[in-house]
Amino acid sequence: MKRQVRDRETLASEIASLSKLGIDELRERWKAMFGKAPSRDISRSFLTRAIAYRLQEKAFGGLKPATQRLLAEFAYDGANGSAAVRSRILRPGSVLVREWRGISHQVSVLEKGFSFRGKRYRSLSEVAREITGTQWSGPLFFGLKRSHEESRDGAR
Repeated sequence: MKRQVRDRETLASEIASLSKLGIDELRERWKAMFGKAPSRDISRSFLTRAIAYRLQEKAFGGLKPATQRLLAEFAYDGANGSAAVRSRILRPGSVLVREWRGISHQVSVLEKGFSFRGKRYRSLSEVAREITGTQWSGPLFFGLKRSHEESRDGAR
């Protein structure tokens, strides 16, 4: 039991140390863990979180097979523009995450509406407007819907 506690402490320390690494060091760490260099478009915040997740995954195991199948189904449906994905994602208790200008924003799906920073909103568009300060389609902002250009051009 003491070994598990020590291992958890070591892991927690290693994850905490990621915040002290420079962007180039994080990119090298990513390359060592994922086998290839990260895109230059990936933010420092995302690099840190992905590396921390991988460290935990190695220490405690990955996702259950059922969860992996569900995510693969979401990816397939989403790539094909299926509306079925939207209804599954927006179940109460789901959390939508969107990075905007280097800040990660989390929105909880409620029975009626959404919760963002402790405040209730009737629609995702209200949340998107709160985050950006401009008019946005909430489903488009959070990646639940394709833009007209993407739909027309078959992009994505």
